[in-house]
Amino acid sequence: MTSQNQTDINSWQQQAHQFLLESEYAQAANLYEKAIQAEPDVKSYYWHLGLMLLLQGKEEEATTTWLLAMVDGTPEQVDFWTEELLEILATEANRQAAREDYSLAWLIRGHIREIQPTNLPNLLKLIQLAIAIDRFTGEEFSDWEIIQLLATEQLDIVAQNELLQVLKKVLDRTPLHPLAIEFTAACVPHLMPSGTLREQHQVDLITVLLPPAIEIGYSTKQIGMAILLLEICREINQNNAEVLRHLAAFYQNGIDYAKGIELAKECYALVESLPEKIFANHLRLRGMMSAGGYWEEVDAAIQEQKQLIASLVAEEPIELPQATVARLLTSAYFFPYFSDRAAENRQTLNQLSQRCQSYFQFQTYETEQIQRYYQQNQQKKLNFSEPNRRIKIGYISHCFKSHSVGWLARWLFEYHNRDRFEIYAYLITYKPINDPLQEWYISKADCDRKLGAKNLEIAEQIYQDNIDILIDLDSITMDLTCEVMALKPAPIQVTWLGWDASGLPTIDYFIADPYVLPDTAQDYYREKIWRLPQTYIAVDGFEVAVPNLKRQHLNIPSDAVLYFTGQKGYKRHPDTSKLQMKIIKEVPNSYLLIKGFADRESIKNFFIQLAEEYDVDPERLRFLPNAPSEPTHRANLGIADVVLDTYPYNGATTTMETLWMGIPMVTRVGEQFAARNSYTMMINAGITEGIAWTDDEYVEWGIRLGKDEKLRQDISWRLRQGRQTAPLWNAKQFTREMEKAYEQMWEIYVQNNAG
Repeated sequence: MTSQNQTDINSWQQQAHQFLLESEYAQAANLYEKAIQAEPDVKSYYWHLGLMLLLQGKEEEATTTWLLAMVDGTPEQVDFWTEELLEILATEANRQAAREDYSLAWLIRGHIREIQPTNLPNLLKLIQLAIAIDRFTGEEFSDWEIIQLLATEQLDIVAQNELLQVLKKVLDRTPLHPLAIEFTAACVPHLMPSGTLREQHQVDLITVLLPPAIEIGYSTKQIGMAILLLEICREINQNNAEVLRHLAAFYQNGIDYAKGIELAKECYALVESLPEKIFANHLRLRGMMSAGGYWEEVDAAIQEQKQLIASLVAEEPIELPQATVARLLTSAYFFPYFSDRAAENRQTLNQLSQRCQSYFQFQTYETEQIQRYYQQNQQKKLNFSEPNRRIKIGYISHCFKSHSVGWLARWLFEYHNRDRFEIYAYLITYKPINDPLQEWYISKADCDRKLGAKNLEIAEQIYQDNIDILIDLDSITMDLTCEVMALKPAPIQVTWLGWDASGLPTIDYFIADPYVLPDTAQDYYREKIWRLPQTYIAVDGFEVAVPNLKRQHLNIPSDAVLYFTGQKGYKRHPDTSKLQMKIIKEVPNSYLLIKGFADRESIKNFFIQLAEEYDVDPERLRFLPNAPSEPTHRANLGIADVVLDTYPYNGATTTMETLWMGIPMVTRVGEQFAARNSYTMMINAGITEGIAWTDDEYVEWGIRLGKDEKLRQDISWRLRQGRQTAPLWNAKQFTREMEKAYEQMWEIYVQNNAG
């Protein structure tokens, strides 16, 4: 070859490369075709020509070009040429990925896979590209035999880092794929090398695995898969408190209470700081009270929780991580379930909420935004010259779906006067699920906000929407809602329906009525109690299906008296259960139906032991499974002659369902909000029979209602008649009363800020 020819070749190679950089693939291909004519034995020209054809989408022509160039080679030559071709393809795939043309990079690496199907580093890059262009399905795990390759191949440090990124993206993209957990387990040995960096690798890997596990378990409710992911985390590090916290909660949510309690105890023994101790002890309580039957241990844990909180309140506030503060907000949740000491329980909750509020204000990374909410809401520009201006009402909750709060709050949305009020719904931790009630709420709001789980983003949205009155439907049942309310994104903030008041200093009002709180309650509530004239909740009724529970199914005589108690495990205080056993003993031919979300064996043993203690035949007890749906559950209530309420934490939605079905009930009235729910609902349904103010009265009413069939019939008739007139069943009137309260709250705010 002459020097001139060599110069020409160098020149056109430079031109071809420039065409490649400019995405002029056809012109580059023409140059490589000329090069092949000039030097047919130079194989690299074929590799580049095929690549240019591939980049034009001519996949078959590209493959043919490469194969024809190799057809006459020896096996050794073919191996060498193949490596040469793969290097050229990989280089171009990397270039296309760098310029964010992921489709072309994916196309090229797909052909690398066809040539070398067991090239694990290429497969990992191919998965990332498939995710980037939304073509990843998870079937690649089996189609490409990636899990098997991970079990047999060794990866260098570069490929290990790539694998960690792939794992993160896979769990973000398809965490619920059946093979995602198996893929995760196969990755772990590669990502946990021995040596001095092992501890850092543990942190990196758990950082990747923990967020999707939390998302899977809490948001999508796939508890089993979440547990599997967290168990992998626990194998990586047995002493990671964050892993133990969530794993304990998920086992409890999955009804494996014994395991959940065990892990909560492990977590409690592991953590050292007061805030962490408080929440770990809360997890212990959560498991034991949900299971039922652990009341001796619960007593000790409750006393310890009070001491821990008192110690925390006595300390000077320090800077804490946001997650730790959020957990603290819910850590006094179980006190009302254990005792009816209203003032004492409120004081503890108020002190803890006050301390959490100080933590929020102390956190330097949030201080600027928090101060902006506080200061600007106090100085909010009010246009008092607009008398017809609609008041903006924002409702915030994670329960705008098939949930007790969702079923009850919907009537307010149904009847709101849109001429006077503009309704915003803030659906936090929102997920698009197949839930007609969630879609109903979205359709009913003037403006719906589908939000995630970041407190500052939610608060900023509320602030930007210029909400006048923000209604919290969650209280301390949801730490995220507390975080948002603590930021004070609206000038007037109110708690209603979801639980008792939270005690946060940023809440202005707590909605009640004349009955659900005693006259002295304002002495120990931080929030201003706003009493509606009749009832703090009303509905127009409930959907009722066809019952699937009958006496013959339970082997109960047709003339027997059936008592029913149906609550979650942590509402079953042993003292009240003893009162129920006294009632059963005194009413001949009576049975007690027991239903509720709890550890079935634990609850069963608990009630059988009680029965034996009170000389009641355990054969008079029946333990019912959960109904397949809420409407069926309500229909099944019709099997009962009398419902026996729980104390010191009454039923709420369950009480309303009982009254709607026309069933007499017995409730024990106490001091605290939770011990007066059934009282206000019975009064507002039009009956007083069954309202007991002492333990003795509870037993007396239970016996009387069991023995007096005529009285039961009279109560049932009046309950059914009351559907037309009683305040509890007049949601439209209730909505007018709530709206009047909102207007008065706004008038007070305007008067206080008009100057």
